[in-house]
Amino acid sequence: MIISIPKEIMKSESRVAATPETVAKFVADGATVLFEKGAGDAALYSDDEYAKAGAELVAGTEDLFRRADVILKVKEPLFNDRLGKHEVELMHAGQVLITFIHPASPVNHDMVRALAKQGVIALTLDGVPRISRAQNLDALTSMSTCAGYKGIIMAADDLASFMPQMFTAVGQIQPAKVMVIGVGVAGLQALATARRLGAVTYAADIRPAAAEQATSLGAKVVDTGVTPEQAIAEGGYAKHLPHDVLLRERELLLPTIKEMDIVFCSALVPGKVAPHIITEDMVKQMKKGSVIVDISIDQGGNCEITPAGGKEVKHGVMLNGIKNIPGLLPKSSTWMFAQNIYNLTKYLTKGGKIELDMNDEICRSILVTKDGEVVHAGALEAMSGTVEY
Repeated sequence: MIISIPKEIMKSESRVAATPETVAKFVADGATVLFEKGAGDAALYSDDEYAKAGAELVAGTEDLFRRADVILKVKEPLFNDRLGKHEVELMHAGQVLITFIHPASPVNHDMVRALAKQGVIALTLDGVPRISRAQNLDALTSMSTCAGYKGIIMAADDLASFMPQMFTAVGQIQPAKVMVIGVGVAGLQALATARRLGAVTYAADIRPAAAEQATSLGAKVVDTGVTPEQAIAEGGYAKHLPHDVLLRERELLLPTIKEMDIVFCSALVPGKVAPHIITEDMVKQMKKGSVIVDISIDQGGNCEITPAGGKEVKHGVMLNGIKNIPGLLPKSSTWMFAQNIYNLTKYLTKGGKIELDMNDEICRSILVTKDGEVVHAGALEAMSGTVEY
């Protein structure tokens, strides 16, 4: 099996899909590893380290893609300005792509359809189910840890005031108020980081267990008005809410959101478009100079006016929709990601090649395209236009 590791081309993306440590593991397992020259530089791993681990260093991106049986990436396929081609165009039928695809997100629909047309077997890392036996495969959890920490640091940097309470010679400055919407892995890390920085923390999650975890970190929980029956899907995940229930949730959250200095958005429904919890009208009612960091932007965002992939001030509020926050912690995030993607690839490999057992929950959950068709349920639902925000 030939595994190719290309250099990531998203702007400011510093991660790479393998470390020298995981390359050595792949080689020991019998795989040939092609590694694009310079792909690890931004994550502080040199070409020499990859060569010593057993990788073949390849200078040409197109050659790297052409020769691969399996392509391991961090981010979804993008247009390569240097080559004047989309990365999907570099792939061919029968190749296996393993990366974050976020297939339900509207901005990725054309790319997903293109993968199907090319005959690529596309597997998305954000589909790995959060079950016990998949824990060491779960790159989404690893990257969520990074995003929760770094997202709060970024919010603090954009804030026009101190985070902690300050006692000065000219008077007392009150601490910043931080609200986390969606208390999963990223949200818990965000709460913990905000509290370490001295902020007063608030949290909202439709799942009672998640709200309880937020309380354990010292956050004040804001009622969403959603019953457990409406909120909790199989496995403890959040459900996609009916539109009338979402409207009620917005009404209940607005009084708190209006008082916040920072709102950290990380509410997701597995395999589906992220719910729009904050509307433009709600942003208009927020304090001038406040900050929204919307890390759910890969799946459409929790704020309906978050700029995908960038930052922008709208109605006096800084909206941060940067899509590669874990890439701003390249050393730690690359190490974690590479371990996850090695474990997943090894899990899927039988007899020296990728074999998908569709009776296996993990395989069913991560499969996006196969045999020229889009098969991912969340993507198909979003593409049909039946999803209400």
